[in-house]
Amino acid sequence: MKWTLSAAGLLFLLYPALRPWHDETTAAGAAASMGSTAWVLSHLCAMIGFILVPIALLEVHRGAAITFWVGAGLTLPYYGAEDFGLHAIAQQSNVLDLAEAVRYNPFAVTTFALGLVTMGVAAVVVALKLRTPAAVVFAAGFALFLPQFFTPPAVRIAHGVLMVVGCVWLAWDSARRQAEHPQLAAA
Repeated sequence: MKWTLSAAGLLFLLYPALRPWHDETTAAGAAASMGSTAWVLSHLCAMIGFILVPIALLEVHRGAAITFWVGAGLTLPYYGAEDFGLHAIAQQSNVLDLAEAVRYNPFAVTTFALGLVTMGVAAVVVALKLRTPAAVVFAAGFALFLPQFFTPPAVRIAHGVLMVVGCVWLAWDSARRQAEHPQLAAA
């Protein structure tokens, strides 16, 4: 669990740290960001992180793990479109129109938001069960995942730092607590 959740945290940090930050309100900026290999790799980091977290949560709280999986399932199709779809259209002359059509499709944006909120709820369930500072930081990271998309790059990178701190701290704190109290099984 500790290595899985720690790896997820690192991936959530790499997501905004590797992501290119060109002005995506211009065709040139959108093409530069979305057309780069760094765009694909950074978004892939987040997607793998979303897969790893519920695996780790199975040892902490099974209900939260299942809830998180539902949220990840709702979120990952949007990430796939954002990652691979926008990368594929980056060199089109109408990249801005196409990107808007992908990002703001009503069904896509709704499932994306529902997925992120569901994962935030699962993280809060973990914090309420464990009642530790590590779990609170972990929950804060996921509760802020959706709002951070509306902030400048520096804040989004700071959110990545919050994610790695929350995931790694929770992983190691939970491993320590389980070693000290083996009867603390996932509920």
